[in-house]
Amino acid sequence: MWNNEYHLRRTKFVVYQIAMIFCVVSESLGTAALSDYVNQQDFVEKHSPGATVHNNDFVGAASYNIFVGIFVATIFGAGFFFDLFWPERHESPSVKLAWRICAIIAAIMALSSALTLTIIVATHHAWVSGTDAATARRLLIQYGGSPLRYRKNGRAIASVVFIWPGFVATVASAILLWMSYNHSEIYGPKSTHARNSEGSIQKDIEEESTDLSSIPRNTAQMPTESAPVQSHAGNQAAGMNGQDGSNTRYEGV
Repeated sequence: MWNNEYHLRRTKFVVYQIAMIFCVVSESLGTAALSDYVNQQDFVEKHSPGATVHNNDFVGAASYNIFVGIFVATIFGAGFFFDLFWPERHESPSVKLAWRICAIIAAIMALSSALTLTIIVATHHAWVSGTDAATARRLLIQYGGSPLRYRKNGRAIASVVFIWPGFVATVASAILLWMSYNHSEIYGPKSTHARNSEGSIQKDIEEESTDLSSIPRNTAQMPTESAPVQSHAGNQAAGMNGQDGSNTRYEGV
């Protein structure tokens, strides 16, 4: 998982996880605050018919933040696992373009969610209509928690705090994704040092093959048949007969 054989693999794993974790934590905290405000609204309207708690601004911002967190986790979570299990996968140009576009969209959405949530939590507040102030105050106290001013809600503040580093990590993740695809299209998925190492090994193999092919072969062959050996008795017979034919027998007429 943490080897450096592939280009930017370890860096992407770290940054992708930071983006996912911070965005998901932000949307989880926002969901908790959102649920409190929805329950508060239901409680007031149930005990005071005609009363309405106006908190749609925070409900909308927190809901959008939930979608952003899920989108970021989907895009870069999928990228994380694809790089982990299929680092040398083949993807068509349309798929690579879709990855690039989704990464940019994720960064833009994270920025818009961070700005929206920050502005609403810092400057907006909920308010009650349809009943008198004393009744509204009594019902809010009975419910407890979920202050009308959003900046006094600890979970809402924590959601804002976590979304900003999540946005920064999302932008960094998008940049890394683009850089990784640009590198893969030119050099392949392997890192520079891994390609150099493979090239060095291949060069050594080729040089070794060249050295072996340059060694001359021994063309001398051993005789397949031994030369005939003349016996000692044959040598004596040859000596007795001589070369001048003195012992040759003639028959006269």
